[in-house]
Amino acid sequence: MGLTADKTFYPTAKMAMEAPAEELAYVATLNVHGKPDSLCTVDVNPNSADYLKTVSELVLPNVGDELHHFGWNACSAHLCPYAPHPDVERRYLLIPGLRSSRLYIVDTKDNPKEPKIIKTIEPEEIMEKTGYSRPHTIHCGPEGIYVSALGGGSSSGEGPGGIFLIDHLDLEIKGQWENDRGPQYYAYDFWWHLGHDRVVTSEWATPDLFEDGLNLEAAVAGRYGHKLHIWDLKTHNHLQELDLGKENQMVLELRPSKNPKNTYGFVGVVVNTQDLSASIWTWYLDKGEWKIQKTITIPAQPAAAEELPAPLKQFGAAPPLITDINLSLDDKFLYVSCWGTGELHQYDVSDPFNPKLAGLVEIGGVAKKKAHPSGAPATGGPQMVELSRDGKRVYFTNSLYSSWDDQFYDDIKGWFVKADVDPNGGFELDKDFFMDFGDQRTHQVRLQGGDSSSDSFCFPNEEN
Repeated sequence: MGLTADKTFYPTAKMAMEAPAEELAYVATLNVHGKPDSLCTVDVNPNSADYLKTVSELVLPNVGDELHHFGWNACSAHLCPYAPHPDVERRYLLIPGLRSSRLYIVDTKDNPKEPKIIKTIEPEEIMEKTGYSRPHTIHCGPEGIYVSALGGGSSSGEGPGGIFLIDHLDLEIKGQWENDRGPQYYAYDFWWHLGHDRVVTSEWATPDLFEDGLNLEAAVAGRYGHKLHIWDLKTHNHLQELDLGKENQMVLELRPSKNPKNTYGFVGVVVNTQDLSASIWTWYLDKGEWKIQKTITIPAQPAAAEELPAPLKQFGAAPPLITDINLSLDDKFLYVSCWGTGELHQYDVSDPFNPKLAGLVEIGGVAKKKAHPSGAPATGGPQMVELSRDGKRVYFTNSLYSSWDDQFYDDIKGWFVKADVDPNGGFELDKDFFMDFGDQRTHQVRLQGGDSSSDSFCFPNEEN
């Protein structure tokens, strides 16, 4: 621990865009063939002799964890004036097993190319100390390390899900975050407006509705999450519920504006059960009341039954299935993963209420099965998407969740690709950047030093 702020922390998002380019990418991979999951370290420095090579693989000691999302212990939020630990450093990756409820803490400091496990928190400890299971999203914030969890505190995982805290310094569990949760039951993602002391949370489902795959009957009945929740960051109390309607199933990834002065953000909806479309909604503060409106609709694409997986044959169409989104640090471009149709969309969201499609790349897809520009076959579709801090490089992978992979794709193989961004709009796949991970299914990517979804900021950007 140093006496000055970590050099990867920035007061504003605009300043973070001037950070050095990433040299390493940490890629979570899961294995469904009786082997442990891994954290792979990939060299993404084009000037390196090891470019596009896995320079190390940290094989986990247990089988069946199902790596999914993961995140850093510390970030630019520690520069907030009220942050209790401004001298912590971006050092540890916290890596949950979504299926096992186990959490690994990995040290990247001594040798960033060879991370090492320094602590494992077993599922029994998480359940006992938090009342939760199935840890999912990791964010560093003002009170500690925040972890969302999709299940309640038992192996069967009945709700409610929620958020728990881990201490920045000793990496011990502090306990459940919520004080008064109000009507909130489902959990998934969470983010905040630090300049306004508000937290936003979203909804997927409890483990009985996702661990064995998509339950179509439950989706049609509106049993998956379809709401956002607004909380007071300081009191941990629920303030308001925003219902998007039961037909809008699975309200997942949240991306608030990077400028703490602003009071808007974007959330992706996986599927509309009436027409199989997917959508992006913009939430915003209006005269003291939080509101939300649909700002992007992506329709399903007609397809022959023989081209579709079993769950979709009866519909004669491939749904987009928005499974991830990411927002550039200048709040200009929103990237939207359409895992079902094999598309990654880029929208200009300079006007957050009137997004404009600026670019699109295609790879994979349940019906298209489009190859990479290199000629490599690509099963799956764009899923977890990560953006470099300068906004010039978009990295993404193709695995959603093992049981859902198996429903929608035959024998999915892991891959990791990059697209290059035109600052004026548009982007294209790098034909020389395709990493085949084979039976290792690739999920979230984190970039060395931080990325566009790892940090939040307390200081507003300078006005132009």
